[in-house]
Amino acid sequence: MVSRVIPVDAFDLVIFGGTGDLAKRKILPGLYRRFLQGQMTEDSRIIGAARADLDDAGFRQMVAEAIEEFVPENRRDAAVIAAFLEKISYISIDALGVTGWDRLKAAVRPDMVRAFYFSVAPSLFGDIAERLHTHGIAHAESRIVVEKPFGRDLASAKALNAVLAKHFNEAQIYRIDHYLGKETVQNLMAVRFANILFEPLWKAEYVDHVQITVAETVSVEGRGAYYDKSGAMRDMVQNHMMQLLCLIAMEPPYHFDPDAVRDEKLKVIRALSPVQPDDIVRGQYRAGNGEGGYLEHCEDANSKTESYIALKTTVSNWRWQGTPFYLRTGKRLRARASEIAITFKQPPHAIFDNESGWHENVLVIRLQPDEGMNLMVMIKEPGPGGMRMMQVPLDMSFAEALGDEAEDVPDAYERLIMDVIRGNQTLFMRGDEVESAWAWTDPIIQGWEARGDKPQAYDAGSSGPEDALMLMHRDGRRWREIKK
Repeated sequence: MVSRVIPVDAFDLVIFGGTGDLAKRKILPGLYRRFLQGQMTEDSRIIGAARADLDDAGFRQMVAEAIEEFVPENRRDAAVIAAFLEKISYISIDALGVTGWDRLKAAVRPDMVRAFYFSVAPSLFGDIAERLHTHGIAHAESRIVVEKPFGRDLASAKALNAVLAKHFNEAQIYRIDHYLGKETVQNLMAVRFANILFEPLWKAEYVDHVQITVAETVSVEGRGAYYDKSGAMRDMVQNHMMQLLCLIAMEPPYHFDPDAVRDEKLKVIRALSPVQPDDIVRGQYRAGNGEGGYLEHCEDANSKTESYIALKTTVSNWRWQGTPFYLRTGKRLRARASEIAITFKQPPHAIFDNESGWHENVLVIRLQPDEGMNLMVMIKEPGPGGMRMMQVPLDMSFAEALGDEAEDVPDAYERLIMDVIRGNQTLFMRGDEVESAWAWTDPIIQGWEARGDKPQAYDAGSSGPEDALMLMHRDGRRWREIKK
């Protein structure tokens, strides 16, 4: 199999916050990998913009160190790195003042795709957007990339949308959710809409329930004060997990077109049922195994912010009426695992006796750490002794299926940045999507705040609070195991 790499048009990419953690860990190493694969043209340029007092040489050294740390050794080539660094320059800039903006205007070239990556705090989005226009740096073909969090509630999301809309139209705004750039997430759409095998079964008549799990082993230590202002609901459910739910539940779009896809996702969000108090479980990890607990890490002994949440919801439309969707995410859990599991119903008539050992069919889409899919099916257990059933996976791991080429598959940020340059918004959130997601989320948060609910403590390294197990047990179902 030979992967096809299609070069993008020449561009000027300005990274505001170019010396920040996200730029060093993801954006700049990702751009190097795209250059290595031949996807960036020779005349493309990358400009770092931040408050730090650096020159081009100092910034290039920082980029070289980031590549050394975050790009695998077998993908580091000294000659390619040197050529990549030649494309990079740096401008010290004051997002709230006037310093550096004239230099930036002189640095960007006419007749080039201009993209501006806002890898900064949301409080700076409006100021940067305004100065790009005041100084004549942005033009009609410019694009801006906006990192989350995109608001912390409906009111702030609307305000942020309004600020950006003063200077850029919706077609120029790319609200990035890196989960949508994952290869497996996009393969979810391919599995659904490119295979007649699954689409006829993708509805309440055949699907018993859907589980979406995003489990993390890391704590919030070092960023506890920041995390404590958001919690798992705002940090994960409202954006990442909402997008995954939409891709599972959406109707087939009329075409694989940005607005056609996003129109169908929006319909799902608007069809989500309100979540009842008994269908939510919140938790905080406690101290253990020589490590501090959430309350120590957020430095607030009275914090009611959740590091874990599990909830049950439904999609009120003809396709999914009556099918529950279970979502859970948390910090300091047993293992790092993100997956979507679609569990199908039992056959309408059992021809084998109860001793044969029937198990449900489950389609599992693994997002991390080992991206791939498997379909759990029933076969006869080999050997004599009657018709005993056993469950086996039809497994497809990207690493195994693609071999050495798996290392060349773009990661989420690489793919999404190249989509920005192409002007393809399919995998980016539209403003009305964001606002509708907050419109569903806000009453849930307001409800537990009004009730004064406290998160339940759970052991670090566990699967979460005990009540989260009961959330499914009372429905006669079980969470899939979070495996180490």
